Amino acid sequence: MPEHYAPVKMEPLSGRRKVFNRSLHVLLYLCAAFTCILLVGIIGYIFYRGLPNITWKLLSTKPSYLSDSIGILPNLMSTLYLVVFTLLIVLPLGVGAAIYLTEYAKNRRLVAVIEFATETLTGIPSILFGLVGMLFFCQFCSLGTSLRAGAFTLVMMILPTIVRTTQESLKAVPQSYREGALGLGSGKWHMIRTVVLPCSTDGIVTGCILAVGRIVGESAALLFTAGLAHSLSGFFQALSTPGATLTVALYVYVTERGETDVGFAIAAILMILTLLINLAAGLIGRWLGKASHGRSA
Repeated sequence: MPEHYAPVKMEPLSGRRKVFNRSLHVLLYLCAAFTCILLVGIIGYIFYRGLPNITWKLLSTKPSYLSDSIGILPNLMSTLYLVVFTLLIVLPLGVGAAIYLTEYAKNRRLVAVIEFATETLTGIPSILFGLVGMLFFCQFCSLGTSLRAGAFTLVMMILPTIVRTTQESLKAVPQSYREGALGLGSGKWHMIRTVVLPCSTDGIVTGCILAVGRIVGESAALLFTAGLAHSLSGFFQALSTPGATLTVALYVYVTERGETDVGFAIAAILMILTLLINLAAGLIGRWLGKASHGRSA
């Protein structure tokens, strides 16, 4: 029979310890409040300065030096084209690499080397990616200054984030789920597709949201690879031509032309665009998760 132990009585805290604990609680609350106030202040100030300057003419026209008018429609379309094209490349690569590293790779030393490489790539400044992208994609691959070169450069930047977030999400799936699916006669890939991936949808969507934020907010690398043009064309034609995204346009208008009001308007549009894309990614992730669970059931 196991021995029974009497419950340990907790000694009351001393007055000095109580003051110390309360001080730490107050400090933590102050830190959290300061973070929230800082976020609300930045967003509120950008909307306060930017929303009054957003007009239909600004959103629906091209910039013209002859009439001295400013329009950001080409920049808005270039940003959307870049987001779509980059995600079409980086999501299959990142998710596929994470699945291989987590589910298939047997050489743990190789996996450790790849994980170290991805973590190292996440810390490299974006300006260095832009320099490498200009030398490799624009010059060596003869893509020139174009949205394609900018998208391939962003793929190099975002791929480590997609791989790591997806990999951690796959690792969080309990091993018993895999063993149960295999025990019922499921194949390796069928188990991954119907059990593991639906359970890790939230992590994949999180990586997608982080990738979209990095794409929309990037400017340094795109200055070297995508260019500063304000051209307006279709999707496939735009990929082979230079194009300035919203962040690049914000940099040009504020630093070179001194259009601070236009800069705040573009900043507000960027925040709204990022919010809408993130909401859309969340809804798609929920729909995919429900559809996958429905098929597996």
